[in-house]
Amino acid sequence: MFLTVHALDHLVVNVSDVEASAAWYARVLGMTRMDVASEDGKPPRTEMRFGRQKINLRPIAAVKEDWFTADHEAAGSDDLCFLAASTPDEVVRHLKSEGVAIVAGPGPRRGARGTLTSVYCRDPDGSLIEIASYQNGKRIARWRRGMLGTPREDARPL
Repeated sequence: MFLTVHALDHLVVNVSDVEASAAWYARVLGMTRMDVASEDGKPPRTEMRFGRQKINLRPIAAVKEDWFTADHEAAGSDDLCFLAASTPDEVVRHLKSEGVAIVAGPGPRRGARGTLTSVYCRDPDGSLIEIASYQNGKRIARWRRGMLGTPREDARPL
């Protein structure tokens, strides 16, 4: 049998403070928080949903019996790239309006589908957050119409 993966479903981000991180991802990136009860009596999990994806916020203090995870978990060690339907200038204005420091960009980067224009900032733990858009305006327009994934109805633009 030959195995080929076709998509990424979710990521787990280790955080020092779930409440502070959830508030930041909701406020700065427009994600929707969902607290999901565990079926096996373990502590609930905090999911941050956007488009058809989610990230789970795992408290760094969680024990592996409660939340099975990587061998070397550490808050602030992630490097994540999120696609936005906003222009780089709109991203810069939004981050500044939220009091979020820009650590690099806007500038070109290589993405999975071609050249991105990226703006970088850091989440509350110091993980590197890249907010990017493809330079081809048609991709942005198609995403806004829902053709490249379904944006959540409650998601607010940057």
